[in-house]
Amino acid sequence: MVLGTADSLGQPIPDVLYVQNKDNDLFSLSYRFDMGRWNNKLLSVAASYIDYLVTDKYSAEEISKNFYRLACTYSINVQNDITTINLTGLQQNFAEATALMEYVLVNCKPDDKALSSLREGILKSRSNAKLNKDNVLRGLRSYGLYGAKNPFNDCLSNDEIDHIKADELIAILYGITQFKHQVLYYGPMTAIAFTASISAAHKLPAVFTPYLPKSIFANVATEPQVLFAKYDMVQTEISWIRNSGVYDSSREALVEVFNNYFGGGMNSVVFQTLRESKALAYSTYAYYTSPGEKEEHFTTMAYIGCQADKMTEAMQGMNELLSKIPVSEQRFELAKSSFKKDLQTQRITGEDILDAYLQAQRKGLKGDFRKMEYLALDSMSLKNIEAFHASQISGKAYTYCVIGSEAKRDKEALKKFGEVKTLSLNEIFGY
Repeated sequence: MVLGTADSLGQPIPDVLYVQNKDNDLFSLSYRFDMGRWNNKLLSVAASYIDYLVTDKYSAEEISKNFYRLACTYSINVQNDITTINLTGLQQNFAEATALMEYVLVNCKPDDKALSSLREGILKSRSNAKLNKDNVLRGLRSYGLYGAKNPFNDCLSNDEIDHIKADELIAILYGITQFKHQVLYYGPMTAIAFTASISAAHKLPAVFTPYLPKSIFANVATEPQVLFAKYDMVQTEISWIRNSGVYDSSREALVEVFNNYFGGGMNSVVFQTLRESKALAYSTYAYYTSPGEKEEHFTTMAYIGCQADKMTEAMQGMNELLSKIPVSEQRFELAKSSFKKDLQTQRITGEDILDAYLQAQRKGLKGDFRKMEYLALDSMSLKNIEAFHASQISGKAYTYCVIGSEAKRDKEALKKFGEVKTLSLNEIFGY
């Protein structure tokens, strides 16, 4: 349910998305901003900083105890391009908990000792992240999609972390609700009662502060290339990655069935061929992934984890499947019926209604887009899967992201797949 965007005096108020909870006495309240760490790299640091802070009335421990007394919790969640301030708990304490959260946001005080502890925690977390193989592979994939400047390493340097000022973070917290945002509510109150309550508790400026510009990342890799990262491990892991076409909502159903058929499960072509038939991988999959926003691109990604001495054979095996798709009417019908059953049995209820609405909105979809997907299945055939593979998967330039032991790396073999570039952890992580 979407309500107005201005009050009777012309003052800006956020869009309100409301779903009533008729099952129990719990509520969930969120302020949702279309900005994140891509707009301001300090935003996530400020979100963490608030947990350490005091106000003129309460210590950090007292703030925590007060929320506990009210059976409520609050948090600030910063993603790449979305930030949410969240409050959940018992409806009977809604007014008091909301007032406390609003108070903390604009009355927290700078604390250099707390900032020192926060810095120490961030730097330790960063050091640990470099030890995690999965993090390294995620960084390689991001580098493969966007190049040296990419979403994974677009972050503050360690030197910048060391020089963050407490006043900078406090200013961000004080000013966050001055940016345009939506208010999301799931709880027992009626829509009229909620809007009256939140209008009294949540004060807004006469004019919203414009969002800061968002980082832009360019699509790259028009030629095959190999990115290698050294990691002391027995196996070798390889990902194939590329940005594909701009998002097209009419492909949603076809993409789901294609993924089920080609590489998304134990019955898929990729799994059955590379792991079961040829025993080239201990783990393997392949997906054509839909983006979160209508302006973004689809992404093709395949993966193999294998023994180091089987790397070349495994890469050749995946390339064969990416070049030509095996055809099986039986497997296709299974993939289609599986997705159809998922749609038939899936239920979007409660608070998930808000999330589903927002996801559809970001993709430019109206209503329940699952209806569109369901109707598209009836006319879908195996020929559609073959044509999709031929146009979107086959004959494309992929970036190979390889992580493994330097001692076990076959350098000459990798050169057959494209120009090889070895990346340091600093290049991958940005610090």
